[in-house]
Amino acid sequence: MSETTATAGVISTPARDQPPASLVGPWAWLRTNLFSSWWSTAVTLALGYIIVRVIFDVVMWGVVNAIWTVPYNANGVADTGVCQLAKGSGACWALIADKYRLVLFGRYPYYEQWRPALVVVLFVGLYVVSAMRRFWRKELLLVWLVTLTVIGILMWGGIFGMTYVPEDSWGGLPITLILATFGAAFSFPLAILVALGRRSRNLPAVKMLCVLYVELIRGVPLISVLFMASVMFPLFMPAGVNVNKLLRAQIAFILFAGAYLAEVVRGGLQALPKGQGEAADALGLSYWQKTGFIILPQALRLVIPPLVNTFIGFFKDTSLVLIIGIFDLLTMGKVALSDPPWQSFSTEMYVALAVIYIAFCFAMSKYSRNLERDLNRARVR
Repeated sequence: MSETTATAGVISTPARDQPPASLVGPWAWLRTNLFSSWWSTAVTLALGYIIVRVIFDVVMWGVVNAIWTVPYNANGVADTGVCQLAKGSGACWALIADKYRLVLFGRYPYYEQWRPALVVVLFVGLYVVSAMRRFWRKELLLVWLVTLTVIGILMWGGIFGMTYVPEDSWGGLPITLILATFGAAFSFPLAILVALGRRSRNLPAVKMLCVLYVELIRGVPLISVLFMASVMFPLFMPAGVNVNKLLRAQIAFILFAGAYLAEVVRGGLQALPKGQGEAADALGLSYWQKTGFIILPQALRLVIPPLVNTFIGFFKDTSLVLIIGIFDLLTMGKVALSDPPWQSFSTEMYVALAVIYIAFCFAMSKYSRNLERDLNRARVR
C-alpha cells in the first residue's frame, strides 16, 4: 500500500508510474504500425508514394487543369474545341454542366423538371427519417404512405394544375430511386415470409413452394427475370389489362430481391439457439408472438451486414432495366454521351455517375455500421 505524507496541512500522494513518452503519442503509433521493421518501412514508403502520386494526378486532372465552361454557337451547340485541345490533361466538366438535366431527369418535360427534383428530395428525406430510431413507430408507416402518394402525384401529374407525364417520359435518378425504394419496401416482408415458410415443419406444401421459388429465382440472372416480367407477365393478365413497363420491372426486382433476402434472413434464423424458441414456448406464446417479438428481432440483428450488402447490390442492379426500355440514371448518362460534341468525354460522365452511386451506397453502408453497433452494445463479442 502506498504511503501518504502530510506537510503543512497538504496531503501529497506519490506519482503513479507513467509510460515513457517514447511509447505514447502519434510518433510512437507510427513507429509501431508503419516503421517497425525495414520491411514495414519499405512497404509504407512505397504505398505512400503511390497514394501521393495518385492524389496529385487526380487533383491536377480534375481541379487544376479542368475546364468548367465552354462557349456555345448561335444554334446552342457546345463548342468543345477547348476540351479537345486539353488532350486529356484536364477534365472537361462542362459536359456535366451541359447535360446534368438530361442525366438526372431523363426526357421529363424541361419546364416540369422541378417535379422530379422535388421527388428526389422527398426520397432522401424519407430515407433520413426512416433511419432515425426515434421515428420507429406506427406513424412511420403513415409517413411512407403519404410521401409515396405525393411522389406519385408529382411524377404523373394530371391534377392540381400539373401536366400529365406518362411513364415513358420518366428517366434518370427518380427511376433509380423508385425501383430501389419500392423493391426494398416490398421484397423485405416477402423475404421474411419466404424464410419462415422454408423453415416450416408443419406445412410441407408451403415449404416446398418457398424452396422452389428461392431456387428458381436464384438460379437465373436478373436479366432473365426482367425479360420474363416484360414478356410473360402480360400473358397472365386478363384480356384488356395492360401493365406498363415500369411496373413490370418493379415486380421483377421485388421477386428477385425477395429470393436473395430470404436466404439472408434464413441464415439469421438458423444462427439463433433453439433455447430462444423453447423459452418462448414455455411462456405460452403463440407462433406469431414468438416469431415477431423474440425470434425475428434477434435474427435480423445478426444479419444486418449481409442485408445491407444485398440492398446495395440491388440499388446498383437497377441499371439493368435498360434491356426492357427503361432509362435509369446510368442509361441517361450513356444517352447524354451520344451527343456528337461530347462523345470523347465519357470519363467525366462516368466519374460523375460514380460519385452519385457511391454517395447512396456509402450512406447505406455507414448507417448499417452505426445500427449494428447500437443494437449490439449489450452483446459481448
